[in-house]
Amino acid sequence: MTVPLRIALIGAGVMGRQHCQYLQHLAQVQLCAIADPGPQAGEFAAGCNVPCFADHRQMLAQVQPEAVIVANPNALHVSTALECIAAGVPVLLEKPVGVHLDEVRELVSASERTGVPVLVGHHRRHNPLVARARELIEQGTLGRLTTVTALWQVQKPDSYYDIAWRREAGAGMLLTNLIHDLDLLRHLCGEVRQVQAITSNGVRGFANEDCAVVLLQFESGALGSLTGSDASAAPWSWELTSGENPVYPRQADQPCYLLAGTRGALSVPQLRHWHYAEPGAGWQQPLQQVQEGFDADEALRRQLLHFVEVVRGRAQPLVSAADAGRTLALVEAIRQAAEHRQAITPETL
Repeated sequence: MTVPLRIALIGAGVMGRQHCQYLQHLAQVQLCAIADPGPQAGEFAAGCNVPCFADHRQMLAQVQPEAVIVANPNALHVSTALECIAAGVPVLLEKPVGVHLDEVRELVSASERTGVPVLVGHHRRHNPLVARARELIEQGTLGRLTTVTALWQVQKPDSYYDIAWRREAGAGMLLTNLIHDLDLLRHLCGEVRQVQAITSNGVRGFANEDCAVVLLQFESGALGSLTGSDASAAPWSWELTSGENPVYPRQADQPCYLLAGTRGALSVPQLRHWHYAEPGAGWQQPLQQVQEGFDADEALRRQLLHFVEVVRGRAQPLVSAADAGRTLALVEAIRQAAEHRQAITPETL
């Protein structure tokens, strides 16, 4: 019988506690410690029957975990991951991989130099429905991809902004929420050649955006749009349509991504596939609809099992630091495009 992988958790906030649910119920892993300077961390760790440390460096030295999940504040992601790498400990690093591209380059370099792997927590890529959608695209079911329409429109309650940092520049939905959708668009449709964007803070007036419209030109030639708002009473978002997280009431009949090509179209997350019965048919002919199947599973669970395989040396990270860095570069390009009102090409790592 395989001995469970001893994993420590750095950061016992919302995401950290979600990871803990799987750490405590999967036979392949064992939670061995929690590091978090917050006042509630000790009680939480006691409930998990593991030691708690205010300083993760002390935890690394004393507990010597085999792997670490880093789920602390965004600005600390890279520095914490670098300290884990220096200790020779593989890292599952929550998204975003970092805040600035230069620090991400340092992280990529450290991981490559030491051979200590980093898996970045863009967990939606581990969802089987995403894997099935990508398979359909890659095998040519839709033909040549022509257009992509992505929607992320929700209404966050006013209480969400009672926490001061959520009202500050850089903490808006682009880096907090839309980065997930942009990562999936890269994963499904390929790299982005250039972007144009308009953002607005007109609803709330905070220092960060509450509405955004992004135009994307993919390397393949496909064109896409992403329309986002966290101030809209609407059902179109991954959270509300996919059923991935039960805290959100599901709108199962509504899509959040619409992908169209020369041979067919696909709605996500429903995986409804439209196509004509005969090649060469056109808009005066009826479209046929097929419900594509997949084996449902929890993305965070699959991500953790994948992390075990990465640590054991049996798999390469599905989302490496360099890969996640390209998503961060896309977010930064969108910021620049909105600020300068011009098309921007994402930086390369």
